[in-house]
Amino acid sequence: MESLESTRFCSIALLLISLLCSLPSTLAQQHEPNPTIRTMEDFSGYPIHEPSQFGSINLASSLSVDAQGLQKQIDELSNFSDAPSPSVTRVLYTDKDVLARRYVKNLMALAGLTVREDAVGNIFGKWDGSEPNLPAVATGSHIDAIPYSGKYDGVVGVLGAIEAINVLRRSGFKPKRSLEIILFTSEEPTRFGISCLGSRLLAGSKELAEALKTTVVDSQNVSFIEAARSAGYAEDKDDDLSSVFLKKGSYFAFIELHIEQGPILEDEDIGVVTAIAAPASLKVEFEGSGGHAGAVLMPYRIDAGLAAAELALAVENHVLESESIDTVGTVGILELHPGAINSIPSKAHLEIDTRDIDEARRNAVIKKIQESANTIARKRKVKLTEFKIVNQDPPALSDKLVIKKMAEASTELNLSHKMIISRAYHDSLFMARISPMGMIFIPCYKGYSHKPEEYSSPEDMANGVKVLSLTLAKLSLD
Repeated sequence: MESLESTRFCSIALLLISLLCSLPSTLAQQHEPNPTIRTMEDFSGYPIHEPSQFGSINLASSLSVDAQGLQKQIDELSNFSDAPSPSVTRVLYTDKDVLARRYVKNLMALAGLTVREDAVGNIFGKWDGSEPNLPAVATGSHIDAIPYSGKYDGVVGVLGAIEAINVLRRSGFKPKRSLEIILFTSEEPTRFGISCLGSRLLAGSKELAEALKTTVVDSQNVSFIEAARSAGYAEDKDDDLSSVFLKKGSYFAFIELHIEQGPILEDEDIGVVTAIAAPASLKVEFEGSGGHAGAVLMPYRIDAGLAAAELALAVENHVLESESIDTVGTVGILELHPGAINSIPSKAHLEIDTRDIDEARRNAVIKKIQESANTIARKRKVKLTEFKIVNQDPPALSDKLVIKKMAEASTELNLSHKMIISRAYHDSLFMARISPMGMIFIPCYKGYSHKPEEYSSPEDMANGVKVLSLTLAKLSLD
């Protein structure tokens, strides 16, 4: 009896050992891709099967960016410009701006997004999630360009966002929360002197909405409403721009992909933005008496141009007095009237940009600039006819959860990342008033921006798109 039981036990043991030995090969066969599917994937360069699970590690390994296709789209968009290549000039509501908008809307439609526009031309492209009633996760940037600039600023965040949606679709990902791309109207202040015009309105600026309806004109005295209507927007007879406003909480999160516009990331793959500096813009005008450059002797001159020059140097001094590397100031516009070589300037107009990550320190600099303007006017016997704070915005902090998801995405993609502060204006500054916000920076050559030499490599753009894709996926499933 014992012998029979012993034999039976040995047989069972041998059977179990045999099964365990064959298990790896059985599992391998289960996970072995179909040869036809493998051939199609090799030919296309993309996975065409849908993963059975969407753990972030699995999803990270399936993300494939068409970097050359993205570069081609950026090059094509740069042709919608009022400046010859390689420069780009694309100003709000001009013919080239309208054509560029049409190009982007077509790309959104090709990506399977539902496209809509608001009264000022903010453009939205949505991919509906499985739970469309939940607040969506948004991303996007701008495509307008200051005169004679480059072709990557803002554009990477719009075309890169469309590619991110395509990447997720190719991977087989299905969002729970809807994903939405926003092309913001007029991030640059070129035409009407107001930066981030579209995102300010989305954030509910009633003062701006009223000014745009009544007082805002460009250098040719064309009103904002006239310009908007010429491009097919602001068609409401009551000129009611409040329809643009979004309620706080309209989005679960907003993430903007952007070139760094500085040199800090040249040795890193990704910048995870933790805060956006607080910017302010000032307009200053001096009025003197002018006169003939030869006939009016130096002791008798009341030169508005010299007052402006002295104030420009005072801006530099006050910024340096803060003793902080984060405080900066720029006199970006200095115009003299009548602007003739043999005429003493009778009027001078300055536009000053100052910013800091510390709002109080920045405001202290503004106060000193105003005090200097008054002192210079008295000393030089000119009139200070205008000292206007055009905007004085607070800084914005990136949301902790969004920072965490961006950092996780970088790590899972085996990309190095660095926590970084944005010292440039971005639409994210105002989207932070609507929803939790974050920004992804990618390197750009020597930190160049706002000039034709601006450049980001296809590899760096692909890295940014991958991080954006994975971050959107993570937040969509939250």
